[in-house]
Amino acid sequence: MTRRERHPWHAPADLIARYAEGVLPEPDAWSLEKHVETCATCAPRVSAAVRGTAAGAVLAQMRAAVLDRVTGAETAGAEQRLTDRTTAPEAAGPQPLVSRAGAPEAAGSQQLTGRTAAPEAAGPQQPTTGAVSAPAAGAVSAPVGAGAARPGSGAALRPVLPRLARLLWAAGPAVRGAWLPAVLGVAVAALALSYGAGVAGARALLLAVAPVVPVAGVALSYGPHADPLHEVAGATPGGGLRLALTRTVAVLAVSVPLLTLTGLLLPASGAPAAAAWLLPGLTLAPASLALASFVGIRVAAGVTGGGWLCAVLAPVVLAPGTAATARLAEQLSRCLDGTTAQAGWAAAATLSAALLMVRRSAYDRPLRP
Repeated sequence: MTRRERHPWHAPADLIARYAEGVLPEPDAWSLEKHVETCATCAPRVSAAVRGTAAGAVLAQMRAAVLDRVTGAETAGAEQRLTDRTTAPEAAGPQPLVSRAGAPEAAGSQQLTGRTAAPEAAGPQQPTTGAVSAPAAGAVSAPVGAGAARPGSGAALRPVLPRLARLLWAAGPAVRGAWLPAVLGVAVAALALSYGAGVAGARALLLAVAPVVPVAGVALSYGPHADPLHEVAGATPGGGLRLALTRTVAVLAVSVPLLTLTGLLLPASGAPAAAAWLLPGLTLAPASLALASFVGIRVAAGVTGGGWLCAVLAPVVLAPGTAATARLAEQLSRCLDGTTAQAGWAAAATLSAALLMVRRSAYDRPLRP
């Protein structure tokens, strides 16, 4: 496919002029910006139009200031490295290895020290001239001036820590907000109901609530209500759907092992297995993201999470007869137990992921709150 086939149209002059003046409606501005990302014909036209406005002069001044700062820093760094390289030999100097008046044994020891750079090989004798101090000064000052880290120091770990901090910050409230204590509270409450209050159906209650926990975490982790810089982050290469998926994975990585382990610690009492909620939980999360491309993340989370709770709890409330926890366990067995139920959840998860991929372009602009 040629470039002309990929771009069957080009932006007209009046559209570019209105964009440069800032009067173009936001949907049209987004469309033009997406178009110029891959159109080599329209991109220079839009740039020239923006440079011709009053904002263009300000942008040119900012660009010149940034370039001056960067080139000045590079020049200063190069001069510093050159100074470090030239001052190290001067510090060593052309001094002889040892004075001729010195003891032959000391000279032999100093030569051995200079050849092997091992202070232990020189024996207990102290240097009487600059023979040892000069090579030692050159050997130490050159790496320090070059900025190299010594083996065993913590300098090698410094690039790793900022990267880990950025990853944790990108994960959102799943690891840095009040959501993690809330998940811990759900797990502790389930254990307290079972072993403290003696409630027999604590696992059934946990399985009913567990699929909604990741949905709530996604709703609290992504969107303008969770991130003051949501619009700015959404315009970056790492924003949009990629950021939403990153925070969803962080939510699942916290909630799935914690709630599953809690379910294993609870007595069964007729409820399904502790891991039976995994497929529903992994289905509701991408379904919420796909639905959020139409109605917003909080409304989507309310629809999917509320739909699950209604499907599970409504028959329990309306059906007469046995105890509520026993009826809840029976309803969960219908929804979770068996090959048919799990295959249905797997198919629903596949369809939700496919719909999300089809609607991924909606995440290129800020979603509804």
